[in-house]
Amino acid sequence: MSTRLSALAASVTLLTAVAAPAASAAPAAVPGAPVVNLATNPGFELASPNLADWGSIPGWSCTGGPAEAAVTTTAPHSGTSSLTVTPANADSTGECAQTVSVQPNTTYTASAWVRGSFVYLGATGTGKDVAPAWTETTNGAWQQLTTRFTTGPNARSVRLYVHGWYQQGPFSVDDVHVDGPAPAPATAAQSIRTSDKVVFFTVDDGWQRTPEAEKFIADHHLPITAFPLPMAAAADPSFFQRVTSVPGSSIQDHSVSHSDLSKLPLDQQQLEICDARDSLTRLFGTAPVVFRPPFFAWNADTLQAAANCGMRTVLTADADFSWGASNIWHPGLLQPGDVVLMHWTDTLATDLPRALAAADAAGLKPAGIADYLR
Repeated sequence: MSTRLSALAASVTLLTAVAAPAASAAPAAVPGAPVVNLATNPGFELASPNLADWGSIPGWSCTGGPAEAAVTTTAPHSGTSSLTVTPANADSTGECAQTVSVQPNTTYTASAWVRGSFVYLGATGTGKDVAPAWTETTNGAWQQLTTRFTTGPNARSVRLYVHGWYQQGPFSVDDVHVDGPAPAPATAAQSIRTSDKVVFFTVDDGWQRTPEAEKFIADHHLPITAFPLPMAAAADPSFFQRVTSVPGSSIQDHSVSHSDLSKLPLDQQQLEICDARDSLTRLFGTAPVVFRPPFFAWNADTLQAAANCGMRTVLTADADFSWGASNIWHPGLLQPGDVVLMHWTDTLATDLPRALAAADAAGLKPAGIADYLR
């Protein structure tokens, strides 16, 4: 056994949980709440959404990318697929991980079926130190690893991980679970409840990025809430950083593929929202907390899927100033708290002045949604 392997085995054996921080006002799980599996794509059966990163594992972030991790159909534990990771070099453990939204002060059970030598399953960010579950070898068969953790008073998400160990060869993973009560569903809103004389400019998609629109935003110091698709954002991340540099601006979640989520089951909706969250977090360093459903199409599953991905609000709008339009979907002028829809298109440089003029006519000033949805 290598020196690194011996050291890790010893540290895992000796690791014990430390005392939890003092409790805060964060609510605990509701007693008797149903236990569900909160993992995204737990059986590796869901296909990547359209416009997803090529070679990525849906719902998962693997350090070695497609060079190490792949979904295979050879002898899964159940279903038709499992994850197989082949560390590319002696310095890789082949880790794959995902962010799981949880409730504070709540106990969860994490488990996975694994095959290989020195495979580990654990969670970080729980608010306490938790020893991973691990096995020295499964002797070529499938073996279930299980660990439990109780979240601290401030924990809203944990990082679930599985990995092998240095120079121990390939390993496989299937049927991952994070079992416990789900977060409360996200709140659906088309406006922001406030008495402040403010309006909110939101801009979707991101395929057409013009210097004229960027200049207007900068010249007028406009706070913008951008809802770009991950592929569009990845094509020019510096553009989105510039157009959301005004205080109050932010970059939020709009799904991966811009599909009508109301036509998808909950697990696929969760994949769309969580994968977009992860892509935008990698690009911009901050996790979104607001979800804009494509086509404004959503249902009860959307609210739960959004919450499972850490979204607090599923936001539509009550005015549309895209592509030359000036539609306010209630009588009269814009009102305090109204959310205005626009798109990153070649007309945005003229849509923005028209929206700003409508806000001025109503005595309203643009503000950032991030400042009002904390």
